[in-house]
Amino acid sequence: MTDSFPRLQARTRRFTLGVPRGFTISPQGDRVIFLRTKSGIDPVTCLWEFDIATGTERLVVDPLSLGAADEDLPPEERARRERSRESAGGVVGYSTDQRVRMAVFALSGELHLVDLSSGVTRRLETPGPVIDPRLDPDGTKVAYVTGGALRVQDLATGTDTALATPEHDEVAYGLAEFVAAEEMDRMRGYWWSPSGDRLLVARVDDSPVALWHIADPANPDRPAVPQRYPAAGTANAEVSLFVIGLDGSRVAVPYDQEYLVTAIWDAYGPAIVTLSRDQRSMRLLSVDPATGATEPLREDTDPAWVDIVSGVPARLSDGSLVWVADADGGRRLIIGSDPVTPPSLQVRAVLDVDGDTVLFQASGEPTEIHLWTYAGGAISPVAMESGVYGGRRAGGVTLVTSQSLESEGTSITVIRPDGTAPSGGGSIRSVAERPPLEPRVSFVRAGSRDLSTAILFPSWHVPGSGRLPVLMDPYGGPHAQRVLAARRMFLESQWWAEQGFAVIVADGRGTPGRGPAFEREVRHDFTLTLDDQVDALQGVAAQHADDLDLSRVAIRGWSFGGYLAALAVLRRPDIFHAAVAGAPVTDWRLYDTCYTERYLGHPDEGHYEASSLLADAEKLDRPLLLVHGLADDNVVAAHTLRLSSALLAAGRPHTVLPLSGVTHMTPQEVVAENLLLLQLDFLKKSLGI
Repeated sequence: MTDSFPRLQARTRRFTLGVPRGFTISPQGDRVIFLRTKSGIDPVTCLWEFDIATGTERLVVDPLSLGAADEDLPPEERARRERSRESAGGVVGYSTDQRVRMAVFALSGELHLVDLSSGVTRRLETPGPVIDPRLDPDGTKVAYVTGGALRVQDLATGTDTALATPEHDEVAYGLAEFVAAEEMDRMRGYWWSPSGDRLLVARVDDSPVALWHIADPANPDRPAVPQRYPAAGTANAEVSLFVIGLDGSRVAVPYDQEYLVTAIWDAYGPAIVTLSRDQRSMRLLSVDPATGATEPLREDTDPAWVDIVSGVPARLSDGSLVWVADADGGRRLIIGSDPVTPPSLQVRAVLDVDGDTVLFQASGEPTEIHLWTYAGGAISPVAMESGVYGGRRAGGVTLVTSQSLESEGTSITVIRPDGTAPSGGGSIRSVAERPPLEPRVSFVRAGSRDLSTAILFPSWHVPGSGRLPVLMDPYGGPHAQRVLAARRMFLESQWWAEQGFAVIVADGRGTPGRGPAFEREVRHDFTLTLDDQVDALQGVAAQHADDLDLSRVAIRGWSFGGYLAALAVLRRPDIFHAAVAGAPVTDWRLYDTCYTERYLGHPDEGHYEASSLLADAEKLDRPLLLVHGLADDNVVAAHTLRLSSALLAAGRPHTVLPLSGVTHMTPQEVVAENLLLLQLDFLKKSLGI
């Protein structure tokens, strides 16, 4: 293609379209169901099947053939996609029965059932738009949420029954509340029993949560959208739990702590994970589905906070608990009550439990994420080449996704139980577009803290030939990494390098992969993240003294990176000479409870002012561009507007770019393309380039 990088990156949703995802391996180990668009510029996601015996794939569901060219999504589904950062359309999620013979999915709010062997799809009648449909284990019934009610439809008779109906407009059954979806990675609110006769169901009452309004100033004829937003220090939604039978029975499941983290219901019964409001105590509780009584199985505590780890709890075939917890300075895989991984190997997530084999992600080197298995009392690497790996496992079959600095895109490999590939080839194709540039990345440990740091120079730059203006390009906040051994992490950074910058990307304290102590150093003080960016810059400059012009240093970022960029020019104008702050958190009292209180505590404890930006407005004497989507319901536009007001009151010139109708993701193609170009123009003028 001949499109510019900014246009192609926008059109391809950052080169994610065409990459297979959402894998389900059949328990027989003969098929893989997955999601993928037809090309790298096609935003419509289809459902596919990969035959493991032959190595061939087959299109199962094409949304366009079902008349879904223009999606009409209910508000709850739009919110769910925003929380999950879903930028594509079509079949973006599905649920199968236990044997992976049938699947259900929602398309434009309509419920569809597909026979995976024949591909025959039929639409099921429902009384309203459908959210999160899920088949029961036997594939005879489907549960879904509509209008806040949890309903179940019998597939043989078509009988559709409301199991739980909201008592008022602020109640919903079977959905995840805002903080669960945004901060706890829980996107669901109900779980089928193995026998399919009962469900464990969350009831969410949003009425205690403060009511905010997301306005659209560009369209004054449209009313503001009301939103319940749990800002730090304010009330969360009230989440209660019930075992609800298909016969209409309802049993309450009481628990004491503030947050419902997750739940499972397997052959050994239901279990739930709860977390205290201060996040220093996490409990794993078994549930008696007949009485609702709970029994403690485990409690983890930490003086700072207990981390939520994806994929647990789970159980081996004999019922042994699979868990992840911090012990002896590391994040470790726990089987039963015993750690089975060394403290030096930081477990990232449990991906699957297949009988007595656990598939999990872990890092020895923080810039890499490898795939491991636990079986028979020992751990084994699935692949140890440098890169970032993920995967699934069922029926003895292991599916491996891999990215690296040496290869383009994402590779997906299927490995049979005997370790061989399918006869027709063991790869599921990615049809993503090839980026029109190749990242030239060097990894170093920079500064006094040996921070994981990536350095990118223009392809035409000869080392020592001249000093380039510097662009710091971090995220920099807790719970996320930028410096990983995968090309896709640096495509945009390389584009900035090609514009004439030496680009530095650094992961400071609070980022994962280096152990719990490193993550917890940001407790009560987010400004330490700025100290680390300065440390990394100075460390790189010491190694490349003839390549970096420290009299022209800019910084840009989005979300926490936007906060960090604004913080940099406010507090360290001696180092940073211009900044672009996209969707920045400027006042931590305006961000949500679960994230903010984890790191800064309750606002009454007094740790917010030091980390917020509003009081620093009078310090600004460097060019600052603030960018914010006016439809952002995560970091609301009030953050940028309040900082702008404070800057105006202090008489400090600055630039504000409001994005009408844009959310936190900025998925719109023209907006995403021109946003890069406008940032480039601003930074070049600001630095005198």
